[in-house]
Amino acid sequence: MAFGSTMNICYLILGVIALVPPARALADEARANYFDDPFLQITAAIANCPKQAEPTMTPAQVREETHWRAERGTSCFQSGRCRLPNAYLYDKEIIPRVKKAILADGRFSDTSISVEGQRRWVWLKGCVSKREQSSAVEQLVRNIDDVESVINQLIVVDK
Repeated sequence: MAFGSTMNICYLILGVIALVPPARALADEARANYFDDPFLQITAAIANCPKQAEPTMTPAQVREETHWRAERGTSCFQSGRCRLPNAYLYDKEIIPRVKKAILADGRFSDTSISVEGQRRWVWLKGCVSKREQSSAVEQLVRNIDDVESVINQLIVVDK
């Protein structure tokens, strides 16, 4: 093997090594629900509904979100729209009430609905059998005390 070929292989190997992320970068990709945002699977009747994932982020994303979440959470109290000092403090109380309301209603037993809470906002995720169910569950959740907003991400799926 010629010296030039050996050098080319060395450069190739060094180039590949440079592309491999360091161990620290890989560790930063560990995802978790660091802010402990509540997430519940409420119903699970539609077998072909895509599984909804718990809210997760990387440590790098947590560092980016921390200031924004602190500002967003306290502005509710400062403006007089919240009785608690931070809007995120409501979520662990709201999400169980959302579950109770959906299960007690009786119109949603043939759905697969998950809910996520963040700063008094409720995300509806998953699948319903009929478009009317999507609107009905959204309205039901909007009427729950302390819910500021509902983000309806439900899709209609045939069972």
